[in-house]
Amino acid sequence: MAKQRLQRILAAAGVASRRKCEQMILDGEIEVNGKVVKTLPVFADPHQDKITVNGQKIRQAKPVYYMLNKPKGVLCTNFDPDGRRLAIDMVDSSQRVHCVGRLDMDSSGLLILTNDNDLTNRLTHPKYEISKTYSVEVKGRISSEMQEKLQKGVWLAEGKTKAASVKVLHRGRDVTRLEITIKQGLNRQIRRMLAKIDLDVKSLKRIKIGRLELRGLGTGRYRPLTMSEVAYLKKKTGA
Repeated sequence: MAKQRLQRILAAAGVASRRKCEQMILDGEIEVNGKVVKTLPVFADPHQDKITVNGQKIRQAKPVYYMLNKPKGVLCTNFDPDGRRLAIDMVDSSQRVHCVGRLDMDSSGLLILTNDNDLTNRLTHPKYEISKTYSVEVKGRISSEMQEKLQKGVWLAEGKTKAASVKVLHRGRDVTRLEITIKQGLNRQIRRMLAKIDLDVKSLKRIKIGRLELRGLGTGRYRPLTMSEVAYLKKKTGA
């Protein structure tokens, strides 16, 4: 496993929040292989290096993996100064977990939460191109030309989006239902792609990540990933 930032290792082990762990490092409370570290950044291997906090060796947390059907209005962050509801608070876990990637507050659907930093980094790295599928309702009627533009890619601030799969499930006069699959993870990408062709999103729900599906999981509910699902994600990313 590649080395990680020391404050991330400490937070994953349940020592304190990442920010608090940074201060503990600067205060000289942390030793790595018998040496006090007091500067940032510091990198370590949680499985090879001996890390102690005020003389006590940290215990590495057991890796845990969950799937959550995130409701609208819930944030994918580990802290919100306004006290709004967080996705991590919806999962009753004995370990500190974080969201793998993000769904914006106005979107719902499949979200993976874990304490496995290595897998998180791989799943969110553009190199591995993990597909994500969304069920989308837009105002108005989408034309074949609009559909083709989305499939070929549209220009955003970061550049042209990669090819997408766009299926029209229902083409009404006032509302169109789509299923869109992308392999990128740009900020609010689906909404921005649709805005580029003058379509407003009524609802957006992520229904698949790779071959993982929400099927049977109600809104606001969560479950542990199965061993085969975890193995699939690790195989897809070479973890």
